[in-house]
Amino acid sequence: RYCHFAAGLVGEGLSRVFAASGLEAPNLVAELHLSDQMGLFLQKVNIIRDYLEDYVDGRAWWPQTIWKKYSKTGDLGYFSNQDDPEAAKQSLYLLNELVTDALELAPDCLAYMSKLQCVEVFRFCAIPQVMAIATLDKLYANPKVFTGVVKIRKGMSCQLILQTNTLPELHAIFHKFATSIAAKARRRQGDPSFDRTIKACDTIVALTDQTRLRHKSSGNLMVRFLVLVVGFHVIKYTSPPDWFEALHGPADVMLRGMALIIVSIYFLQNTASTTTKSNLKTADVLLQQSK
Repeated sequence: RYCHFAAGLVGEGLSRVFAASGLEAPNLVAELHLSDQMGLFLQKVNIIRDYLEDYVDGRAWWPQTIWKKYSKTGDLGYFSNQDDPEAAKQSLYLLNELVTDALELAPDCLAYMSKLQCVEVFRFCAIPQVMAIATLDKLYANPKVFTGVVKIRKGMSCQLILQTNTLPELHAIFHKFATSIAAKARRRQGDPSFDRTIKACDTIVALTDQTRLRHKSSGNLMVRFLVLVVGFHVIKYTSPPDWFEALHGPADVMLRGMALIIVSIYFLQNTASTTTKSNLKTADVLLQQSK
C-alpha cells in the first residue's frame, strides 16, 4: 500500500502526462495497472536496498508480514547481527523473498514498456527499470545488505544507460539479470523462496528470449563486419604489392557491398521495435508546440 502511494501513483500520473503531451497514444491512460506495477517495482527495489540506512535512521519500510516470519526476536534489527550464524541464514531467506516479490512485477513492467512509441519516453522509463533489475541481481543472497549499502558500480550504470535504447535491448538486459539471479538461486540449498524465484526468473526469460536473440544477431552482424574490415587491412599491409594490387579493385567493391548490406540489416532490425516512429512523432509534437 505504501509503495502504491509513493510510486504507483507517480507511474499513473506519468502515463497521463505522456498521453496528454501527444508523445504516446491516448489509450496509455487506461493502463493504470501496468503504470502502478512499474512504479511499485522501482520503489520495492529501493526499499530492499536501503534496509540498514532506514533502520539506523529509525525508519522501517520492510513489510512485517514477511520479515516477522524470519526474525527470532520479533525485531527488524535482528537481521543486522551477521555474526550470529542463525541470524545470517534467516536474513538471506528474508532478503531473497523480498527480491522475488519485486521480480514478480517485472512482466508487467515489460508489458508497459512494449506500449511506448516515443524514444525519449521509452528511455526515460526504461533506464530506471534496467537499473532496478541490475540492483536486484546485486542484492540477491548478498549479506552486505545488512551491513552497508549495496549499489551497482558506476561503470555498470553507464553501460546500462548506453545500452538501453530499444525494446530488444531492454529485453536483453532483463534476460541477462534474470538468468543471473536464477543461477544464484540454484546454487543455494533450502531457500524457502526457491520455487517462486525460479518461476519469476523463468517467466522473464520466456518473455524476453525471442527479442533478445534478434538483438544479439544484429550485434553479431556488426562484429563480423568489423572482423572483415580488419582482415582486409591485414592482407593489404602484409601481402606483396603486385599480388594485392591485382586484388584491390574487386576486393574493395566486395567490401563496400557487404558493408552496405550488413549496415542495412542492422538498421532494419534495430528500428523494428515499438520505438520505430518515435522521431517523426516527437518532431511533429514539437512543430505543433512552436506554432
